[in-house]
Amino acid sequence: MMSFRSRGGLAGGGGEISSKGMVSKKWTFLLCLGSFCIGLFFTNRMWTMPEANDIIRATGTEDNKMNLVTGDCNPKTINEKQQSKDILGEVSKTHHAIQTLDKTISNLEMELAAARAAQESILNGSPLSENVVAAESTGRRKCFMVVGINTAFSSRKRRDSVRATWMPQGEKRKKLEEEKGIIIRFVIGHRRIQITCTDIGCSGYPFINLFPQENKQTHTELCKHVYKERKLKEKERQRSNRYLYATSRGILDKAIEAEHRKHGDFMRLDHVEGYLELAAKTKTYFATAVATWDADFYVKVDDDVHVNIATLGTTLGRHRSKHHLYIGCMKSGPVLAQKGVRYHEPEYWKFGEAGNKYFRHATGQLYAISKDLATYISINQHVLHKYANEDVSLGAWFIGLDVEHIDDRRLCCGTPPDCEWKAQAGNTCVASFDWSCSGICKSAERIRDVHRRCGEGENALWGANF
Repeated sequence: MMSFRSRGGLAGGGGEISSKGMVSKKWTFLLCLGSFCIGLFFTNRMWTMPEANDIIRATGTEDNKMNLVTGDCNPKTINEKQQSKDILGEVSKTHHAIQTLDKTISNLEMELAAARAAQESILNGSPLSENVVAAESTGRRKCFMVVGINTAFSSRKRRDSVRATWMPQGEKRKKLEEEKGIIIRFVIGHRRIQITCTDIGCSGYPFINLFPQENKQTHTELCKHVYKERKLKEKERQRSNRYLYATSRGILDKAIEAEHRKHGDFMRLDHVEGYLELAAKTKTYFATAVATWDADFYVKVDDDVHVNIATLGTTLGRHRSKHHLYIGCMKSGPVLAQKGVRYHEPEYWKFGEAGNKYFRHATGQLYAISKDLATYISINQHVLHKYANEDVSLGAWFIGLDVEHIDDRRLCCGTPPDCEWKAQAGNTCVASFDWSCSGICKSAERIRDVHRRCGEGENALWGANF
């Protein structure tokens, strides 16, 4: 019995304990479930999705923050960028002003150098043209352009044909100079004097054989000495009397002087004429023209080329505000190394391998340069190298300079029908010639027909405004 109770009591005690444990688990489960529900309730109330405006505002705020953060690396804000543009604009204006001032100073320096060069020529007694003599007393005359027509002693018919066509004469030429500022002159130097022993009667004649054999060498030396003395006296005579220098060169020079007294349209140069001396003549022409006239442009043209003066003036007028201009029909022909051919270049080896071409330069029939380049030639004429061809030489003088090359094909039109078609189309040519002849073939006879068919008309010149 005892044993049974004990077991029952033990069993009953264990039942109570088990019952309490079961209740505790239920309550735990209920508490967890309740806590979960309460959590869901509060989560739905507090965790709502933000609206789009809030997102945009937040993004803008973040951008501002990023700008503030990156400000240390790139300090340019919108205002600062605007200020930077303003500063760059001011710098550009200042730079332009400095360039303008620099060009002005450069022009003044060139003019001063040209004046000094002219003064040195006077002091050294170098013969100058009568135009220079007149300019010395009155000062250089301001004008628009100087047109120098390259001519020779044997070209009287060409000059007369030019006077009868595109070059105004008499009062019209004077009016052209005064109203339009256009100076036109034929440019020519002097005849070459060849002093030989024949002139002084001591060599080249049979009478030299009358001298004993032992005296012939002594007589030859005497001839050489007399020849040198004669040359020195000639130079002294040229320096002492510039007018005598201009008029005492023989019959050809006297013929030019007579022609000048009739027409008054020559510019005489201190230069000895010769085909191989064209480059030297070009230098002397620009130097003399610069010393005589203060022009915006200086033009060189051959006497077998037809020119429309009004069209030339209009063309140059478009570039009047520019500097360092070299205007013409630019070309680059082959360097001819073979002797005996026309336009042979003795210094062909300077241009590289055989078959090479020249650098770009204007064809020699007509070209124009601005005042500063003409002054540059005048100042440096004694050190500028002369090649065989005049147009190549001019192009070479500008290599290394800050020169603007302007290629205008209206300066090298062909003769009719080429220039005639262009005139009818409203594109009047500046100059016309035949490439095959490097000028108008038989120009003395044909230039009148070219002028009739390709000329701009007299009214175009007097109605033009440069």
